[in-house]
Amino acid sequence: MKVVGGGVAVIMLLSISSCSFERVTSGHVGVKVQNVGSGSGVDPQPLSVGWYFTPPGTSIYEYKVYAQPYTYQKVPFQDKNGLSIDADIAISYQANPALAPKLFQQYRVEMDSIILGAVYNEVKDAISKESGVLTVDQIYGAEKGALLDRAATRVRNKLGKYGIQIESMTWASRIRLPITIQNQINARVANEQEALAAEANVKTATARAKAGVEAAKGKAEALKIEQEAIQNSPQIVELRAVEKWNGVLPTTMVPGSSVPFIGKVAK
Repeated sequence: MKVVGGGVAVIMLLSISSCSFERVTSGHVGVKVQNVGSGSGVDPQPLSVGWYFTPPGTSIYEYKVYAQPYTYQKVPFQDKNGLSIDADIAISYQANPALAPKLFQQYRVEMDSIILGAVYNEVKDAISKESGVLTVDQIYGAEKGALLDRAATRVRNKLGKYGIQIESMTWASRIRLPITIQNQINARVANEQEALAAEANVKTATARAKAGVEAAKGKAEALKIEQEAIQNSPQIVELRAVEKWNGVLPTTMVPGSSVPFIGKVAK
């Protein structure tokens, strides 16, 4: 009995020593996975921060639940005519704590591997679908922002149900085109800017010309009114002279002549 009892004690000691505790750290959510036995599988209940008992065959996986940035370099896509384009795309992501078990069930790997694999593929596919209905001029110009907004919505809808939250998705570089196409676009933009500048100059010159015409018309009308007034009232000429006189009398005068203005005013 002693031998048997001793054997049982050894077995129990070994079993206990093989058990351990694992901790879900701050800023993370945990997923408990039983790898052996009849109850193997993923525990549907996410684990909050704290220590957890992990018997043999049990593992805990962690996913970050705060926003993390990542930039994909040279993501390729095409326009509606098959022109090859690429750009760097920046995303901000995190795990949805409530869906952490489903996230593990879907991908069975840590978040870094998911970002480099499944998420990258979704981002590339979404941008390709949105760019594939646009011309290069639209992608490079007016539709640039809307294209990425629609692509981000596609990615969120696809990954959100598996517990990956895409907080933002932005262009992290200029959109890169084949050099010949880039030069054509640059030349066209330069021509358009020159045309706009020329049009602005024409409008300015026209406005100035119209202002000059209106000023001339106004001056001519004023002269006409003044002439008519002088014809009807000759005294206006004398009044204008008085208005312009500085009050200084001449130092020399012809004998018999009257003092300027004074005689007129006295009348």
